[in-house]
Formats: sequence, C-alpha cells, structure tokens
Amino acid sequence: MRYSSFFAPTLRDDPADAEVVSHRLLVRAGYIRRVTSGVYDFLPLGLRVLRRIEQVIREEMDRSGAQELLMPMVQPAELWQQSGRWNKYGPELLRFRDRHDHESCLGPTHEEVICDLVAKELRSYKQLPMNLYQIQAKFRDEIRPRFGLMRGREFIMKDAYSFHVDRDCLMREYQNMFDTYVRIFSRLGLRFRAVEADTGSIGGESSHEFHVLADSGEDCIAHCEHCDYAANVEKARGRRELPDHQTAPLEEVHTPGLRSADEVADFLGMVPGLLVKTLVYRMVRDGTSSLVAACVRGDDQVQEVKLANVLGADELLLASDADIASIGGVAGFVGPQGLACRVVLDETLRDAAGLVVGANRLDHHLRGFEPGRDLSDASYADIREVKSGDGCPVCDGGLHLTRGIEVGHVFALGARYTEPMNVRFQTADGDRAIPLMGCYGIGVSRLMAAIVEQCHDENGLAWPMQVAPFQLVLISMGQDENVLKAADQMYERLIKAGISVLWDDRRERAGVKFKDADLIGFPLQLVIGARALAEGRVELGRRGEQRQSLSLNEAVERARRLVEACH
Repeated sequence: MRYSSFFAPTLRDDPADAEVVSHRLLVRAGYIRRVTSGVYDFLPLGLRVLRRIEQVIREEMDRSGAQELLMPMVQPAELWQQSGRWNKYGPELLRFRDRHDHESCLGPTHEEVICDLVAKELRSYKQLPMNLYQIQAKFRDEIRPRFGLMRGREFIMKDAYSFHVDRDCLMREYQNMFDTYVRIFSRLGLRFRAVEADTGSIGGESSHEFHVLADSGEDCIAHCEHCDYAANVEKARGRRELPDHQTAPLEEVHTPGLRSADEVADFLGMVPGLLVKTLVYRMVRDGTSSLVAACVRGDDQVQEVKLANVLGADELLLASDADIASIGGVAGFVGPQGLACRVVLDETLRDAAGLVVGANRLDHHLRGFEPGRDLSDASYADIREVKSGDGCPVCDGGLHLTRGIEVGHVFALGARYTEPMNVRFQTADGDRAIPLMGCYGIGVSRLMAAIVEQCHDENGLAWPMQVAPFQLVLISMGQDENVLKAADQMYERLIKAGISVLWDDRRERAGVKFKDADLIGFPLQLVIGARALAEGRVELGRRGEQRQSLSLNEAVERARRLVEACH
C-alpha cells in the first residue's frame, strides 16, 4: 500500500476528551474516530489491527476444537424473558420496539440466542460436547462511556458457548478454554494475569478473568508474591489479624462531632483497626427493597460486590439519613446494636473484643464492644476488600495489588441458562437431561486498546509485530528519480518476501515521515535516501532503535528474518 493513496489522517494534538494513552494515540495516529458517545469508526489502520487480533483468536479457537458461527445482534424480548434476565439486566440493555410493536434488544451478550439455537438442534448425548463461537459487534448502553475503546457502548467481542453432558465434561472444556486464552494473549505479546473473578450479571458457579497489566486499568487485582493465587478484588480473600485487644465492659463515650474512624480512634487513643464501621445499604432483590447493615474494621472498606453476593442482591445503594433513622440509627454514629434490619459482620470481627462502635445516638460511641457477647442475631461473611500486605489465603506469602484491564473472561455456567431455556438431550440410558454450559468471552476492540496501553512510548504507538497494521514502513527520502525507482523495486521485493508494507511515497519532509512512522507504530522502518543509495545501501531497523546500513539484498533478507522471528 502506498501512503499517498492510503486513508490515515494523523493529528498533531491530542483529542480533548482523551483520558488514557490508548484513546489519545489511537485517535492521533488515525486508527479510530468518534461517532457519538462510546461509539467509534475504525479507520483502515484500526481495522487492519482488529483483523490481525481476530486472526490470532480464530486460529487458537479453531485449534481448541470450537466452531465459528454468527448470530444476530438484534434479539427478541421473549428469549430474555424466558431466561429471566429481561428485567434483571438493567439499563445497559438497550430495548426498543419495531414497526410491528414487537419488543427487542441490541445484544450485549448471546447466552439466550445460543440456547435457543441449541434447544432446537440438540437431540442426543452423542452431539456433546459442543463449543460454538462468534466474533461480532455487541452493544451495552453504558451510563458513562469513557477511555475510548476501553469502555465503549458498541464494541467487538469474541464469545463462545459450550454444552456438556456433566460437570466433569464442562470443567475439561473450561480448562481447554483457559489454556486457549493463555496461548492467545501470549501470542499477542502481552503481560497478563488470570485471576479468580465474580460471575457478575452473567451468573454461574465459577469464573476467571484475564487482565492485561497496566496502570490505566479500571480493575484492581490481588496476587500473591510467592504462589499462583490471584483474584479480582471483588472476589479476593486475604488473611488479616486484629490488633491486640482485650475484653472490657460496654460503656458509652462522648465523641462530639467525630464521625470518621480516624477521628474517633485519635480521640480515644487507639488504632483504627479496633473501630467498627457500620454502613447501611438499601438492597433490591427480586423487585423488593429492604435495608441491611454491613460492618467492617475501621481501617477496612466494604467490598460491595462481595456483600451483594452474600445477600443475593440485584442492587445495593447507600441508605439515606432517613433510611438510617427508620431502623433506629443516627447517621455518622451508626452501630450494629439494636438496628431493626439484618446485620452482616466481616469474618475478621467474629472473635473480636474491645471494639468501638457507633452508639446510634448523636455524638456518642460505645467502647468495649464484643460481637459474640453483645449481638445475638448477626451473621458473618467475607465482605471486606483486601489490601496490599494482607496474607495470602493459600500460602504464607503476602498479597500485592495491581491495576489491570479485563480483556477475557471464562465462566462455568452450569444449568443457569439451559434449564430455563428448555435445552434438553437424551442420555445414553434414554432419559431426558439438561446439558451444562460454559461461556468464554474476549473483548477484541478493548484488547486493541489494552495492547496500546502496554506498547507505546513518548513518540507514539509501538505495535508488536503480530498485530501491527503493517509490519514495515518503507520511507523514500525526497523525490530523486533513482530513489523512487529503487523504492518501487524494494516495495515489490518486500511484498514477495511475505512482508506487509506501507510505502511512504508522500511529498513530505523527512521529519514529517519519521514522526508519522513513530506515531503510527510500525515495528520496522526501512529508509532509502539518495546518498546511501549511491553506495548501494539502505537503512533498516526496529522502531525506536538505531538503523543499520545494509545492501538492498541484505535488507530484504534481514526484514524477512525479523518478521518470521515473531511468528
């Protein structure tokens, strides 16, 4: 491809709305353009990168035994009503009515549609296991689309769905997909980590997320310094001991205007870890609203996803002052005693004593609180968010926290969808049975942004060879007739050698060409100038490194070896 006829509009300045590196560089370098909030055009450069990522994914999915199909983006409401998700999924599900007044949605995921298909075609256990996948556009009506491709409303996803006769069969495929994802992300040259994860709105019994490690990541993951344990903080467990404490009688103390754990601890001359924070939430479950109190140590935070899972809640919102008053509490001085609602304490408080809690009275706290003695109907669960330095739950090591961008997720769903969607098969004994299901997603367009977050420098993008839009940029210096003729011949030779090439034949100054080459991020640069050409030489090098002076034949062979080394 010749740059003079290629649509790749680059920008000098960063877009005003870009908050992260990938958004800034993908717009500046001519890969994407914003259409509306959370929706982007993929320009020729961007589409070439997407297709290269898709190629790696397809090759590994096909190798795993999965089969590709394509399902519609528009999905009828009755399928979602049958699965029970029509009302539960929330406002991210974009619903609409067509001219026949038939209600549908734009698919954010395809569990319902694949189950509908398989229910119509599955007959016998002999057809199982079965793994079907697609690469297709999805739409989720995010309330705050941001970070460019990292959290858009319309995005490209690879989603796969497997069906099995029993749990052993399901878990074998789960491991197969786990291993497949490791190969995919390794081939793409990424630093990544697989972590235990919450199943979220998809549901199911177990799941793992795959995170590209980057400071710009929205997710926080905990991992052990000594073993393989790693989990999203929404799921992570950690060991933590209470500070030294002793049993004491319960007494009320005056704490005028002191509401935070740090303020009260400083006033009473104690460590914040011996205080108890009591947060009141309004929870919604199956359309019914109620209040619940959650208690953690003063130096901990409630992990709301964990709490929601413990409660089976569809939604959690912090309660208003009026809500708190309705159950006998006082905002800022709430304690677990005497509240007219369910109380859940974190596991670390189970055997605690000598604690300080709110007295449910303005400007007062209780000292000497002991849950086992002073509460009769509390329940305990792991509801705290792990912190760096917590003990690993598996070994004697410590946990560290890292930011990550979630690019893949594997779920063991069990019968979560196959049962309500009436998917059945005949067993070897002639009985009718419900197949178990797994689902496996990769955010393809998000993966493109995640690669940029790891692969860039101050001059622009630095694509790995495996996904670069062109593996080599051929830069001809000036308009000398001999240079253009040699560049034309070199261009053809490089293509015949199996190298994807963009020839920058524009009537631009050398500085502009070099700046664009670095900004766009071609892995290899081959430069032809009049002075070197007079000696039968050209210059070849990796992006950001010193170029070598080589003969024309040496340059072609050297470029071919550099490309092949990355496959």
